[in-house]
Amino acid sequence: MAALPAVFMLAGCKKPVPQTLPPPVVGILEIKESEISMTASIIGQLDSPQNVEIRARVEAFVEKICFTEGYNVKQGDLLFELDKKPFVERLAASKADQAKADAGLKKAEADLARIKPLAGTGAVSKQDLDNATAAVDAAKASLEAAKAKVESSQIDLGYCDVRSPINGLIGAKEVSVGDLVGKGQATLLATMSSLNPIWCYCNIAEVDFIKIKNRALELGLDIGKLPLTLVLPNGQDHPERGKLVFFDRAVSTKTGTMRVRAEFPNPTEILRPGMFVRVRFEGGTRPGIQIPERAVMEIQGKAFVWVVDDKRIATQRPIRLGEQKDSRFVVLEGLKPGERIVVEGVNKVREGAPVMTPADLAAHAGGAAGKQPAKP
Repeated sequence: MAALPAVFMLAGCKKPVPQTLPPPVVGILEIKESEISMTASIIGQLDSPQNVEIRARVEAFVEKICFTEGYNVKQGDLLFELDKKPFVERLAASKADQAKADAGLKKAEADLARIKPLAGTGAVSKQDLDNATAAVDAAKASLEAAKAKVESSQIDLGYCDVRSPINGLIGAKEVSVGDLVGKGQATLLATMSSLNPIWCYCNIAEVDFIKIKNRALELGLDIGKLPLTLVLPNGQDHPERGKLVFFDRAVSTKTGTMRVRAEFPNPTEILRPGMFVRVRFEGGTRPGIQIPERAVMEIQGKAFVWVVDDKRIATQRPIRLGEQKDSRFVVLEGLKPGERIVVEGVNKVREGAPVMTPADLAAHAGGAAGKQPAKP
């Protein structure tokens, strides 16, 4: 009896056995091979095939503006009218000088016609004949100069009617009625652009250029015939497909990129110069593996996933990723069909530790409930 207290004291000092935590509940995905779209997307900026600056080519005052800003105009449409009165006067004076030069030529030719027979008989000196011949030549030159002056005056007068050189959309006017333009320089009056078709300039990396070129060869297509899709700034696809029309001759040594130009139909003129867009290269499909972005862990620039075996043991495995498509990564190396990876609760998993799925948890809870003793 005296030893009983000591026994009870030893029993009370015994440490409780720690309870083992249950495996974490995670979401598991079985890897399956699927058809992967061979696309590449790059950023580009739109530009017009023709950006034309309308400038004054003579010095004059603006009398009339004949277009509505922001609307389409046709080639040959009258855009500006400049004051013509000084040029009409110059043209009249030039025509008068031409008439005077024409009359001088006729007189010189008549004098030469009279002197030639006399020079043959010795009635006049050879000097007189030479002078008459030179006078005809000088009169002809004066007439040609007068004609050139008339033509120049007509051209300057024509410049007073400023017309559209192309079909396109005209922007805001840069001058107002009454402004003096063309004084010392060709004053900018307005700018216009053709919009259909429209160009998109992009800078693609040399690696992407090689991929696109190789994919075109695999499909048996010329690289300029690969279908292109233009993604608008709001994320929508432009309904008209485009094509590549220009590759620069060399890769930039500073950026490692090559400048390319794509052309897209723009019948509704929704595309405007200066817009930043994305160009998607469509290269068909190929079999491959895609996994959700949330399943990927990045450690020191390398990608890993948790692979779960048949015993529900998780192991970390490195993988090599390709391009990202929406919220999924293309896996180039490290996984094969039939394997299972953790896609939910990746932060709960530990190397070599077991995991369970929600189905496992439900089955375990059901089994535990079945073993509970019946209540009296």
